[in-house]
Amino acid sequence: MHRLAIIPARGGSKRIPHKNSRPFLGKPMISYVIQTAIESGLFDEVMVSTDDAEIAAIATRSGAVVPFLRSAANSDDHATTLQVIEEVLHCYKQQDRVFELVCCIYPTAPLMTVAHLTEGLQVLETKGFDSVFAAVSYGHPVWRGFELKDQKAEMIWPENKSVRTQDLKTVYHDAGQWYWLRPDNLKDSIFTANTGMVVLPEMDVQDIDTPTDWKLAELKYKSRLE
Repeated sequence: MHRLAIIPARGGSKRIPHKNSRPFLGKPMISYVIQTAIESGLFDEVMVSTDDAEIAAIATRSGAVVPFLRSAANSDDHATTLQVIEEVLHCYKQQDRVFELVCCIYPTAPLMTVAHLTEGLQVLETKGFDSVFAAVSYGHPVWRGFELKDQKAEMIWPENKSVRTQDLKTVYHDAGQWYWLRPDNLKDSIFTANTGMVVLPEMDVQDIDTPTDWKLAELKYKSRLE
């Protein structure tokens, strides 16, 4: 099967300006995922979908291809990941190129590893899922969570007040790294009733939306080099 890596990296980023191209430990953030995707040997092509000339230049220098720029319609805050994927596949189809399997890789995942990327593909192929994504467990059971009402702390699930944390069900969330997909099986979302996941260690995951997140990601990356 032909496999394509799509790295969606638009130029706009409100919380951390120029996040995708900003230097991360000396190299542009996006270059890490490009190099890991190429190193994995899993793809016929590693492409970057962007509307930004600077990102496109960084992508090609890092070894990816940018065969076309993203449309303005899919470059704002409201464009979904699936819409970007569909646009990319449509453009390739116009070039008579079809990919049966796609991996959408977020550009802000420098902690992504070849091993986990490979495991995701294996799970997709052996289990027959429509899609498989990287996940991580919440650090503390969400079932003991609070909300603020009239400036007072109130348990969301008070029935769990006296339950030991180790007896509560483990809950996972999207690690924001990669999504292996069978594009022909998707309709409205990359998540379907037939979606699997690969659980990653917490040290291999870091959401990067704030300056503090950025520093934590750098510390986790540096810890691998020790």
